[in-house]
Amino acid sequence: MAAKTPRLLTNAAAPLFERNQPSNWAKRPLPSHALASTDGQRLAGPKAVDAPPSCYHFLFPPPLYAQFEDALDIDTATATQLASKPLNISQELVDPNAMDVVAKLKQAGYQAWLVGGCVRDLLLGTSPKDFDVATNATPEQVRSLFRRSRMVGRRFKIAHVRYGRDVIEVSTFRKAPAGNVKTNGNGVILRDNAYGTLDEDAFRRDFTVNALYYDPHEELILDYVGGIEDIKRRRLKFIGEARERLVEDPVRLLRAIRFQAKLGFALDAAITEDAAAITVRLQDIPSARLFDEFSKMFLTGYAANAWHLLERTPIAKALFPNTPAQDPLVPLAMLNTDRRIAIGRPVTAGFLLAVLLWADYGARVKALSSTGGMGLPEASLVAAHEALLAQRRIIALPRRHFGFITDIWRLQRLLEERRPRRVAKLLQHAKFRAAYDFLLLRTEAGLLDANLADWWTAVQKAPADCQAEMIAALKQPGGRRSGGKRRHRHR
Repeated sequence: MAAKTPRLLTNAAAPLFERNQPSNWAKRPLPSHALASTDGQRLAGPKAVDAPPSCYHFLFPPPLYAQFEDALDIDTATATQLASKPLNISQELVDPNAMDVVAKLKQAGYQAWLVGGCVRDLLLGTSPKDFDVATNATPEQVRSLFRRSRMVGRRFKIAHVRYGRDVIEVSTFRKAPAGNVKTNGNGVILRDNAYGTLDEDAFRRDFTVNALYYDPHEELILDYVGGIEDIKRRRLKFIGEARERLVEDPVRLLRAIRFQAKLGFALDAAITEDAAAITVRLQDIPSARLFDEFSKMFLTGYAANAWHLLERTPIAKALFPNTPAQDPLVPLAMLNTDRRIAIGRPVTAGFLLAVLLWADYGARVKALSSTGGMGLPEASLVAAHEALLAQRRIIALPRRHFGFITDIWRLQRLLEERRPRRVAKLLQHAKFRAAYDFLLLRTEAGLLDANLADWWTAVQKAPADCQAEMIAALKQPGGRRSGGKRRHRHR
């Protein structure tokens, strides 16, 4: 007879976490019928059993423990097992494509679990952005099971299984650093394809809250490292020694700040103690990986919080050495980005990078035009190239962003000049809208006269005849119409 899906023996009607009520999580009393206390003593409840000292444990009667140990091949001495439904998690909340990946892996005889941020977010009552799967199948074995899949990654190989535009990331269980791990002279892991078991994989993850495993078919959650307790306490904590984990991968410091900004959790003190020393090690990280982390930090709806946290650390200067401290444009741009994401409008890393490098670009234009003997158009192009190349040595900038950022910067001068002959062409420029938004941002920061922004706002909305009158009314000081001699375009 097939083993039945586990159920908690509890009369408590209320779950541990209430969905869509994040402000009440920390205050909600835990259902004592289903919990063992932190000292391992048995609490009142039907058929409750003793548990080893750890965080709070949801308890199953002994027969079910035996069934899980046999069927799932897990170490029940170290893994806390939780039924998912009392935590308000069910199959209906899981991406059907992720369900399909888990089902096919299990049908092929492999272990498969949803893991990481998706489980954490489900427990917090929010919709996960994506669903990741962990398995004991190697990337090559995953590739052979799913026709529309491919292997990616150099540091650690994983498989991407594609369902239309949806991608499910499938990673193989890892174990502690061993002979297959390649590091540089500073101890940063460069390549890590040491495969392991489920419990070894749990202890190799970064944060306790990201080391939860969920089987949506068995409706079971595994917690090896006290992740449930840290979610309840709203705490971000590394698994193992914080300094060791940060030395292995300094990007974990950026991830810590990103999760702090997103979740509102407090960082464990051990993470912040070595922040300055670990920041120096970010120079060992490939610039392409830092761009990926930049996008995750600032293009997911929590940019304002992330920048507020980041600029109080040495990390901001390490990543953006040419961005002035307390630049008024940057927090406004981050907040604007979050607002656009909230209402479903598109955002791009190029716009934020244009803001972060604007002061450096302006300083270079001034230096080149005053002491370098260049005209403004030429100085603008050279300054843009130099500013972007300097930043690219730290954070890789995709080539498509070079032209986008350069156009935004170059158009600022033209928008400020408002030459009548150019207004109509500017309004039709492919990057006009982005440049106009940048102009509004500068105005909001108090760097430009509000009348200029108001004029560009009005001329866009005006009917054709009124628009022509507004353009014709533009004059240079002294009554001479703007424009003058036609200048040759610099290429």
